[in-house]
Amino acid sequence: MSSVCKIGQLLLLLLVIATVTYLVLPLISVFITKSPLLLWEKLNGSLAYQALTLSLKTTVISMAFIIVFCTPLAYRLAKSEFPGKKGLEVVLKMPIVAPTAVVGVGLLLVFGQRGLLSGAFSLFNVEIPFTAIAVVMAQIFMASPFYLNTARQSFEAIDDQLLDVSRTLGVSPQITFWRVTIPLAFPGLLTGVALSWALALGEFGATMMFAGNMPGTTQTLPLAIYTAMESDATVAVAISALLLTVSFFLLLFVSLIEKYMRNKLAAS
Repeated sequence: MSSVCKIGQLLLLLLVIATVTYLVLPLISVFITKSPLLLWEKLNGSLAYQALTLSLKTTVISMAFIIVFCTPLAYRLAKSEFPGKKGLEVVLKMPIVAPTAVVGVGLLLVFGQRGLLSGAFSLFNVEIPFTAIAVVMAQIFMASPFYLNTARQSFEAIDDQLLDVSRTLGVSPQITFWRVTIPLAFPGLLTGVALSWALALGEFGATMMFAGNMPGTTQTLPLAIYTAMESDATVAVAISALLLTVSFFLLLFVSLIEKYMRNKLAAS
């Protein structure tokens, strides 16, 4: 019996090692297949610099919009019941499973020159497709469900009795929201920010379809990797390493803040 248990434990260990290897090795290979000095030299070009600058600018703007618009929606989904709520939740998760190329086509059909809303934008002489605005819109569309779902779960985890106590003390619902709800949900909100930010940094398909691949204008880091693969694969590896490094430190930074906030809430 003990030998059967040992064999089972060994098989389980092998499955764990195989899974971790499969998930981690492709990412590590970006850093170990070329010398760090060579990758650094390949990054000293306008392609990587322009793509990095555009990616950081657009993702910061995207995250600001996601936080401002999705936080109230996540709170309502967590704390309110209304007809059609389940259907709405499913619809809001669709960007997670929708092919990114399909999303790009859909954005063109709505905001393109002959799209459903083209008349409204033409009144203000605003063109969206194949501009930096289109990059931001594609990132918001693809990344917002990750923040929305995480924020909703954070709000749902808050004990309603704490909110009721605040209100019975005469505190208005608005002040209760800012002084009680947001601080309690803050670690979870940060997790949502990290996930959606990382997704926005790596967004490719919808951006390619809706914004194009123009250096200095709409070419983000993933699109720069695609471009570099056609001319110099080493440059593509170098930009991939840069993208992974930025994403890693972003997730690490947010994780440290989240841990600090959780410890602070536990101590208070």
